[in-house]
Amino acid sequence: MQTFQANKGNFWIYIVCSFLFLVFVLVMNYVEFENYWVIVPAILPLMLFVWTYFSTKYTVKDHYFHYQSAFLKGKIDINKITKLQPNKTLWSGVKPALATKGIIIKFGYDEVYVAPQNNQDLMNALLQINPNILVE
Repeated sequence: MQTFQANKGNFWIYIVCSFLFLVFVLVMNYVEFENYWVIVPAILPLMLFVWTYFSTKYTVKDHYFHYQSAFLKGKIDINKITKLQPNKTLWSGVKPALATKGIIIKFGYDEVYVAPQNNQDLMNALLQINPNILVE
């Protein structure tokens, strides 16, 4: 089993810092000691971003490619993968990724966008199992 960590672009750090700043402003200016429930709507999106940030990973195990990013989970039979498009970005569709310039994985009529820390390492792991994959 090989595990590949996600490329965590700087954009995610900016989002989390912005939410932390928002919570700080709410606490310091608008919340009295008995009204902390006002913070909950600001903390929930922050928790979702933190969950996504720390849970995104990719795994190659037993002829399957597994991806996970918060509530997005799935597995792809590596023998059904037809094409890899490295250093591209998919702007719509299934994107268990945190950065741009990742890999678009095409299998059948479906496609998934992933962004590992090193595109070449993931592509090599997939090509070792299925050397018939076309790389564009």
